[in-house]
Amino acid sequence: MSQLDFFNKHQETLDQALSAINTRGFWSQYPENPSPRAYGETAAADGEAAFNGLLGKAFELEMPGITGQVKGEQSPYGIEMGVSYPQVDIDVLVSAMKQETKAWRDAGPDVRAGICVEILDRLNKRSFEIGHGVMHTSGQGFMMAFQAGGPHAQDRGLEAVAYGYRAMKEVPETTVWTKPQGKHDPLVMDKTYHIVPRGISVVVGCSTFPTWNTYPGLFASLVTGNPVIVKPHPASVLPAAISVKIAQDVLKESGFAPHIVSMVVDTADAPITKELATHKDVKLIDFTGSSVFGNWLEQHATQAQVFTEKAGVNTVIIDSVADIKAVARNLAFTLSLYSGQMCTTTQAIYIPRDGIKTSDGQMSFDEVAQALSIATSKFLSDNDRACMVLGAIQAPATVARIKECEGLGEVVLASEKREHPQFPNAEIHTPLILKVDAADIEKYSEERFGPISFLIATDSTEHSMALAKQVISEKGAITLGVYSTDDAVLDQAEELAMDVKVALSINLDGGVFVNQSAAYSDFHATGGNPAANASLTDTAFVASRFVVVQSRRHQ
Repeated sequence: MSQLDFFNKHQETLDQALSAINTRGFWSQYPENPSPRAYGETAAADGEAAFNGLLGKAFELEMPGITGQVKGEQSPYGIEMGVSYPQVDIDVLVSAMKQETKAWRDAGPDVRAGICVEILDRLNKRSFEIGHGVMHTSGQGFMMAFQAGGPHAQDRGLEAVAYGYRAMKEVPETTVWTKPQGKHDPLVMDKTYHIVPRGISVVVGCSTFPTWNTYPGLFASLVTGNPVIVKPHPASVLPAAISVKIAQDVLKESGFAPHIVSMVVDTADAPITKELATHKDVKLIDFTGSSVFGNWLEQHATQAQVFTEKAGVNTVIIDSVADIKAVARNLAFTLSLYSGQMCTTTQAIYIPRDGIKTSDGQMSFDEVAQALSIATSKFLSDNDRACMVLGAIQAPATVARIKECEGLGEVVLASEKREHPQFPNAEIHTPLILKVDAADIEKYSEERFGPISFLIATDSTEHSMALAKQVISEKGAITLGVYSTDDAVLDQAEELAMDVKVALSINLDGGVFVNQSAAYSDFHATGGNPAANASLTDTAFVASRFVVVQSRRHQ
């Protein structure tokens, strides 16, 4: 086959993605509804069977330097997975990948973009299989695992391809440079511009979103010519492994070495990320995870460009509302979704201690707290729905953290353990909501990962904004929400958001939630505060993954 076949096949899709990142309106290439109409009558059953067929077996990938097998993850839902993955000699693998860089570089942007979109197309066709993989490694409920781990992640991957392709295409391949010399003949030179990748890229995945947080870095690096090593979190390997296998299949069919995309696996007891990240030939690193390790990478992996998404204290400020019930329902979903195990979930909710104005009159702080407690309890009253929305707690440390935080404030809503109707060994816990005073800043100004949030009694909305500015400036945030019926307050919120460089959501009380992010339209993180040094996905996220090397000669 011609290496351009996939580009020709997917050119319309790429053109639509390029248009979408320019207009930033709604567009999605990959259907989020897991319906037979979108994916085929047998897709759901086939995907579940494919997932089950991987359990208890060794997962095979084509990579130089394989030395053995690494035992894989345990499901947060308590099922026995029993998957093992190839263990590799890092030096052997990196050396082999370096040898393939020239071929991948010389293929050019069109070929690389076409191959990337073909990979995404095949990932989409296996969204049910990947969805089960995401569910049983991250703990997400199946619907969320399907959507966030499948089509939403794929859209973010395509978005990165579009940004990378556009950035490369903005540089002409050749030009004739003519400089007039008055009465003399002009100076004429032929100039050539080469898109040259940085080198080996490492994408360090997280345990909670093993595809959504992996695909942007993977495809941004791949489309710009960099071979990629996916280094999944040891608790969430399988979805990454499936993704790498699909990428290898497409590369091989296109005449490239399959190990241009590879995977390195470790265990919690024997981590290898530091060794891999500081390898002299690793030139790009994408990381999602804790601030401690993200900061370590920024400080020690100095041979590489490092893109990090770390911890933050996501914030909501309540000043006044038109409909407290609608606001409470919206926030109840936000706090419940995937048990708060999202980098965008609200933790700090600032409310004036004297209460807020509503369309029904003044509400006290305690009445606002009660409204949120009642809405959350009501939303989770149906246990089947609650288990689907909450999912399972991914890590034992998060379960312990819920208990540890109970003493940090007055309990507005206690966290309850729930029983899953299908998976009795799953750790499922409802949100813990605490009341604290603004003076107790040490309690609410640290990220408390999981279903834990604080209602913070402040002196005024102005005080709320000042505290939010202080905490976000020092600790970072990816999301900020504001509720107010006063345009002047909303203008102040816009200024606050720009000051601390965080995405702002205003008066969300319907079907959009502060912890959700839409590909092609919403930038995920800004790269401007301590929560992240990069944004998914903007031009800066892709443009530094390659350099332009020019040559010139006289005609």
